Amino acid sequence: MSDIDTARGFVGETGSGRKVSLSFHPQEHAERLSRTGAALRARGLGALLVFAQESHLYLTGFDTAGYVFFQCGVITADGRAAVLLTRRPDQAQALAGSLYENVALWFNAVDENPAGEVGRLLAELGLSGERIGVELATYGLTGANWERVRSELGERFLLEDASDIVRTLRLRKSPAELSMVRKASRLADDAVIAMVERAGPGIMDSLVTAEGVRAMLAGGGDMPAGGPMVNSGPRAIYGRGFGGARQLADQDQLILELGASFQRYNVCIEHTVAIGASLPAAERMHACTVETLAEVMDAARAGTPIGHLDDVHRAGLDRGGYRTARYSACGYSLGATFRPTWMDAPPMIYSGNPLLLEAGMVLFVHIMLGDADSGLAAGVGETFVINESGPPERLSTITPRLFRK
Repeated sequence: MSDIDTARGFVGETGSGRKVSLSFHPQEHAERLSRTGAALRARGLGALLVFAQESHLYLTGFDTAGYVFFQCGVITADGRAAVLLTRRPDQAQALAGSLYENVALWFNAVDENPAGEVGRLLAELGLSGERIGVELATYGLTGANWERVRSELGERFLLEDASDIVRTLRLRKSPAELSMVRKASRLADDAVIAMVERAGPGIMDSLVTAEGVRAMLAGGGDMPAGGPMVNSGPRAIYGRGFGGARQLADQDQLILELGASFQRYNVCIEHTVAIGASLPAAERMHACTVETLAEVMDAARAGTPIGHLDDVHRAGLDRGGYRTARYSACGYSLGATFRPTWMDAPPMIYSGNPLLLEAGMVLFVHIMLGDADSGLAAGVGETFVINESGPPERLSTITPRLFRK
């Protein structure tokens, strides 16, 4: 057992008899693979080419940053994690911590084309001429690599987009996954508290960022899948992070948004910090975001179209007079994701999205205002879990408020 990473919690076994370390009970992975196989059969697909790192992790436990290169797993319609094609630096991790039965390697060379090797592996599995699903909507498959796959396999296999199969299965979290999510929520709260304490006049906003990352890692978390976003002063109205540190002024504003990660499961949170005397207009703006967030969370119930949450978001901010300062969507699904983002979208929470909320879904809703005319900003956001009935499970223990320094 010395070669098993017991820190992951469970020991599983591949179909080929290799023992591996897993973060979830082997039976949970078996059920995930079985459901994937059933979805493939329902579509008449012989296999799924896995390029999304999130799918590798969910189905087999394989955790790596190697998705930035060509890396492909084959899940067959009988629910087997048949083979993974990866590079040499990922071999040890794949063998020790994934349920792929076989691990094949490709090596960098001027004329190397790993897509051809995928075709050979599919043929070895008896899938020549079959319909094969491909995960296209992922950072793990660049346009250039998709062109390789299409060119190499297009004449021997019938390829079609199947990006939604595993993503749909991942939407509803199991009790074991929700345990990971709740641990990530504690890290998110700890990070916000540490960042607010660090903020103040004369402090570089990069030190605020560093304090949040330190708190998450000190609590046993992973490096965040994105951010944190710390936008101060005139940058506070931006909806994305901005490169380059800025010194906080005696009177300033600070938007904190971060995603804390535990075993790759992300929980997001957002808060606003006022440094020095805050303007009445900024206080009214922030009060409107807090009120609207409460209304959206109360509306987040099983059986409700996810787009309705954005309807509530829009109505609340429009009622407050902030129609031109609000965004056109108010959040998204969360799960286990890898860089470059903590967002596990789709689904996005936008008006008209018909997807029905189900128990076990994990959503992040953020109510953000950025007024380019006044330069004022406000933002508050939380992650919550949809319950079988009634309002959602609120994860954060921090009362939404305008923090003052």
